[in-house]
Amino acid sequence: MPRIMDIELKRLKEDTLKMGELAKNSIREAIHALINRDAKLASKVIDDETVVDELEFEIENKCVDLILLRQPMAKDLRIVVTILKIITDLDRISDLAKDISVITLHIGKEAFVKPLIDIPRMSEIAQGMIADCLNAFSQEKIDSLKDFSERDDLVDALTDQVRRELIIIMIENPHSITQSNRLLFVALHLERIADHACNIASRIYYMVTGNKIKFE
Repeated sequence: MPRIMDIELKRLKEDTLKMGELAKNSIREAIHALINRDAKLASKVIDDETVVDELEFEIENKCVDLILLRQPMAKDLRIVVTILKIITDLDRISDLAKDISVITLHIGKEAFVKPLIDIPRMSEIAQGMIADCLNAFSQEKIDSLKDFSERDDLVDALTDQVRRELIIIMIENPHSITQSNRLLFVALHLERIADHACNIASRIYYMVTGNKIKFE
């Protein structure tokens, strides 16, 4: 018969994976809404953020109850502590997707001051990082995490590229300043999302191996 601890940990992991999928999908939808200037989808992302908030609170309470009632030890305790840590990052990722959607609503139907090439690429990288985190967490395998620092560096480089291009656009056309600043914030939000993915990867590495490593 499976231990009660195993059953409760399995449910906790399932809830955490659900939260992770919601956070990852919020990025995809937020950037899709931006590219297509889809106010309806942007509003959906904003509304759905409350679901992630509620799930975080629910998972946190379950973790506390598990610690108090079951007193997990060794790897079981590492799993619970990891979940408590990564749900905070997942919630922040969802918050940043919401912030991007708010920017989309502010831009409205304005023509973009530049083609959106690097921002969608940053989004794809960040979504891939989160997907690999969720897979590593589910399978308790860390092979897919080993290049996270390199992927984070790529997102950082793309952010710098977007910043340089937008600064030039603002200098050449002062009327573009408002939208350029908004697009710059989108890039900065995606950079932060990649940073949160690195935090999650570091926590999962510790959960699986018992050793600490910092992906950045």
